Amino acid sequence: MITFSEHTLENGLRIIIHEDHSTPLAALNLLYDVGARDEHPEQTGFAHLFEHLMFEGSANIPHYDTPLQLAGGNNNAFTSNDITNYYLTLPAANIETGFWLESDRMLQLAFSQEKLDIQKKVVSEEFKQRYLNQPYGDLWLLIRPLIYDQHPYRWATIGKDLSHIENATLNQVESFFYAHYAPNNAILVVSGHVHTPEIIQLSEKWFGPIPQRQIKKRNLPIEPRQKQEKRLSVEREVPADLLLMAFHMPHRTHPDYYAYDLLSDIMSNGKSSLLYQRLVKENNLFSEINAYVLGSIDPGLFMISGRMNKNHSLEKGEQAVWQILNEIKQNGLTEQALQKVKNRFETAEQFSLMNILNKAMKLAFAAHMGNVGLVNTEPSMYHAVSANDIQRVACEAFCSDNSTILEYKAINH
Repeated sequence: MITFSEHTLENGLRIIIHEDHSTPLAALNLLYDVGARDEHPEQTGFAHLFEHLMFEGSANIPHYDTPLQLAGGNNNAFTSNDITNYYLTLPAANIETGFWLESDRMLQLAFSQEKLDIQKKVVSEEFKQRYLNQPYGDLWLLIRPLIYDQHPYRWATIGKDLSHIENATLNQVESFFYAHYAPNNAILVVSGHVHTPEIIQLSEKWFGPIPQRQIKKRNLPIEPRQKQEKRLSVEREVPADLLLMAFHMPHRTHPDYYAYDLLSDIMSNGKSSLLYQRLVKENNLFSEINAYVLGSIDPGLFMISGRMNKNHSLEKGEQAVWQILNEIKQNGLTEQALQKVKNRFETAEQFSLMNILNKAMKLAFAAHMGNVGLVNTEPSMYHAVSANDIQRVACEAFCSDNSTILEYKAINH
């Protein structure tokens, strides 16, 4: 159970506070409601670019990291297709340093052509190293535009083309900042050895003066229902063939999300999981295979990814996966198998609640989904999933017309 209180500033910034006096530390998590899905199709990668630019100094603070380190803190950030999330931890006695740093860069970044050029180069190098020059690095660059015809999930957070970042202008970057990075488009969570009245006072002091901004209205195209199998085969300099299978599934707040999430755990969480036992241990078709859900705010994906053992073809591997999927559709799963994965979920959930930063992130994301209380009610939704629910969602998702298959073949020398 995570206790929390909520407060909203006049400028629209939502504040969520969780007191945990078992630690001398505090965590500050700032979630902005902007991700890769909010980018223009010809200006992709901007949300991720800002993950870098936000550490390049703000209006009154030339270097973000230095004062935080002097206060005994550390920080990081991540960008997804849906959100951009910045977080830091530090001794609770120094919490005001975090407010000072985060409020100043929300107010105004220190934009300059020099700083933009530096970060464009950094992001371009990341694009090349992680996505173009690394084995299997371009998987998502290949499969996203194959899966999606209309929705901006069709490009990865890094962007769909390197030229979009290389050609980004200072005016474009500033416009993107003021259209999305604002108190009325953010959620601030403070967790740890803090006192609610003090946090409200600090929020008013540091974030209160920041004006609201005109947030760009989100009007995303709805992805049409897939009606036939999609397939792509490529050859690359990689050590082994890889099979990637994608199936459309509901969005993160849909009631069936929990059944899909548990199904992915049943299939591949641990060495006793279904795919590992059948396809790695018994048949030795794959050296590794995983199933997972993306948990997207808009309708998302159920993914199966497996690396083939040599002397076994991708065709044989795909047939074996389909056989298991069809068995789940026809026969379902035992209550024992379902209960086992629920127990593992419960253990992982309780363990995660021991960390103040994890709790801050959970609160922020629950608030982003529209209900902070989900942090406490979602476990019961997982426990309410039945074996019939698992079989039903499997029947809905695992059909050829709903599938996208990427055959990633190793070049034979």
